[in-house]
Amino acid sequence: MNLAFEVNEAFSSQGILSQHIENFVPRNGQIEMALAVTHAIEEGRSLVVEASTGIGKTFSYLVPALLSSERVLISTATKALQDQLFGSDLPRLVDAFNLPVRIALLKGRTSYLCLYRLETARQETYYSNDLSARALSKVEQWSQVTKTGDLAELGGLDERSPIIPFITSTKDNCLGSQCPRVRACHVNLARREAMAADVVVINHHLFFADLAVRESGVAELLPSVRIVIFDEAHQLNETGVQFLGNNLSTGQMLDFCSDVLIVVVQLARGLMNWHEIVGAMEKATRDLRKSADHLFLGTKLRWTGSIPEGLVDEVWEQALQAAHVTCLQVCAALDTVSQSAPDFVRLHERGLRLADRMESFAHPGKPGFVRWVDVGTQLRLVESPVNISSAVKSKMLSASPGAVKSWIFTSATLGDDEKLSWFTQPCGLEDAKVLRIGSPFDYERQAALYVPPDFPKPGNVAHPGKVAECAAIWASQLCGRTMILTTTLHALRVIGDKLQSVFENSGQLQVLVQGSMPKRALIERFREGASLGRQGCILVGSASFWEGIDLPGDVLQLLIIDKIPFPPPTDPLAEARSCLLETEGRSPFIHYFLPEAAVALKQGAGRLIRRETDQGVLVVCDNRLVSMGYGRRLLKALPPMQRLASDAELMNRLIRFTKTCTKDCLQP
Repeated sequence: MNLAFEVNEAFSSQGILSQHIENFVPRNGQIEMALAVTHAIEEGRSLVVEASTGIGKTFSYLVPALLSSERVLISTATKALQDQLFGSDLPRLVDAFNLPVRIALLKGRTSYLCLYRLETARQETYYSNDLSARALSKVEQWSQVTKTGDLAELGGLDERSPIIPFITSTKDNCLGSQCPRVRACHVNLARREAMAADVVVINHHLFFADLAVRESGVAELLPSVRIVIFDEAHQLNETGVQFLGNNLSTGQMLDFCSDVLIVVVQLARGLMNWHEIVGAMEKATRDLRKSADHLFLGTKLRWTGSIPEGLVDEVWEQALQAAHVTCLQVCAALDTVSQSAPDFVRLHERGLRLADRMESFAHPGKPGFVRWVDVGTQLRLVESPVNISSAVKSKMLSASPGAVKSWIFTSATLGDDEKLSWFTQPCGLEDAKVLRIGSPFDYERQAALYVPPDFPKPGNVAHPGKVAECAAIWASQLCGRTMILTTTLHALRVIGDKLQSVFENSGQLQVLVQGSMPKRALIERFREGASLGRQGCILVGSASFWEGIDLPGDVLQLLIIDKIPFPPPTDPLAEARSCLLETEGRSPFIHYFLPEAAVALKQGAGRLIRRETDQGVLVVCDNRLVSMGYGRRLLKALPPMQRLASDAELMNRLIRFTKTCTKDCLQP
């Protein structure tokens, strides 16, 4: 019996999945993808699959991988998706097929409790804060019962909690084999389990971080793996460029200074004037940040010459040099006490790495890389490859010949052309087999698209206000059930503020704005909607809210996108990619900006219809979608929805949805 036959049988109407998986329904697209993955495994080649929403792509790659009896590495976009695969999807399939398979979950070290740092956390003056002290007590209680140390187990601990850096380790501050709690280390335990497992679930950040510095254990795991699967692969390029370059922030430098003072006060007090030595580096770091004080937060500074644009040459060069010199002085001081405790050795190594990065940024950048500075509460110096193509070819596809045979890349959105070139070209996968599978949803029946004809142009200052004004009317008709996706944080603030001013005293709708509470809490409240006597909701989000959010049923029935999501033309990476295309004789607009916008628009629109029974309307408040020639390409990227021609048609559609509303709503 060959693998293709087993897979085909598993997905049949009388197969194991139908018998053992609740609510499983065979789908042609799912079987098509599963067989394509099967052939890629059997033939040992690369496969790129765009599997539209509703296909069931997770089972399509898991079933062939599990039935192959080969060792498998699966990488997902987020830790939440990791937890779903490890905690739900994989165990269900392993049980259904009764397979003797060991599965393991591996995350980055900051996802695990560090027992040594937990023990020392109480000594921090930071914990005089009552809220932080209570949070720490909760962690201490949990630490007595957890077997994995995975912070995702600890309910109620916000991923943005300020105590997390104090109870987790980093590559820089981990004591390694010299740690007094090394035998019980949760990170080491997770890595040992991964090395012994048949199927290991990681995330893209961990994969590329290890590809760059070989620190997490993935590099040791990879040679023994025959199948590597990347789910949500559309994020690979942007994730990869973050880790395959070089970066340095004033925050990292100040954290280093703080950690040095904490350790020396405990272990080397009085041996030298630590406050003077470390204080000099702190001052130099703050001077470096002050060199950009005249610029707005959120600014990205081009860095094509010797210094970033917009900064004063002598001020920048002197500040960077002073930071470098004082960092080396701290390292020299640490070296004199390095025999006293392993903490000093790690701090010394960490300081030298920071000094090396400072020195590298004082010299010209590497060919094929782009530099810039992010201006925020801290400065972040970045040097990044334009894309991950060369890294994929040299470090993945060509590395360890005979070890990894099959590479599977899949997502609901990977491009807007038949070759999926938006994904394959920057990822170095031009030679991979490409498969596109359409959605099983009946978009003509389930969804409609409306482009308001009389909106201000997207660049007009009145545009976000008009979006908010119309959204208030439309959402009131629906008793909420409305999400607005913005392309900029400025639009997010303007639209969010205006909607809140409309509804804050009406008691009618609750306006949820990204940043007002953790993302998870915003989504949970939105899902509740007007149930249990609560107000209906309008959710306003940007960036991460464009993808990875599942709101099925009538939870979301009106999705509003403020404008076509073109990349900002002044973004340093966008400029570098444009320049590269120009040198190749290609148009940056046609070959970069337009495909990027098409994929982002497709990704955002995918939030609307999540099940065969869902119904909804997509409103794109940008007339360029229908008035400009390139709009045809963007419209083609969207699902084939029914088109609405007027405000009246839109309101009629919303009135139809209103019949399922659970409370009366008045117009604002």
